[in-house]
Amino acid sequence: MNKIILLGNLTRDPEIRYTQGEKPLTVARFDLAVNRKYVKEGEDSADFFHCVAFGKQAEFVEKYFKKASRMLLVGHVQNNNYTNKNGEKVYSIQILCDELEFAERKSSSDRTTDQNSGTGQNLAGAEDFSSIPDDSGLPFI
Repeated sequence: MNKIILLGNLTRDPEIRYTQGEKPLTVARFDLAVNRKYVKEGEDSADFFHCVAFGKQAEFVEKYFKKASRMLLVGHVQNNNYTNKNGEKVYSIQILCDELEFAERKSSSDRTTDQNSGTGQNLAGAEDFSSIPDDSGLPFI
């Protein structure tokens, strides 16, 4: 099985190109920075992945994503090995996108702090809930 799931931020605006031919295909290339869970002192705190999307997904990337956008990507890894001008073998990989989703964080103004629990835990979307009326008159109590 060849499957990878990445959650990260675009390091630059996506590069968009179109194939030649009878039915042009949109191709989006972008780099995704993914934070490491554990970081040792002196090491990088993120890994960078070269990603490619085709067709409708590339159009989605072109329309809605830019530098620093947060993205959830499901895809698969593909070798992109080649021999350079000097006859040396160059090894690299790229991530081909199968699924893409928005993964933007809610701003702090969109969160409500749970005052009743005393924990100060943030509840995203708490304003979407309405208060429950007094249920003392309901027959199934």
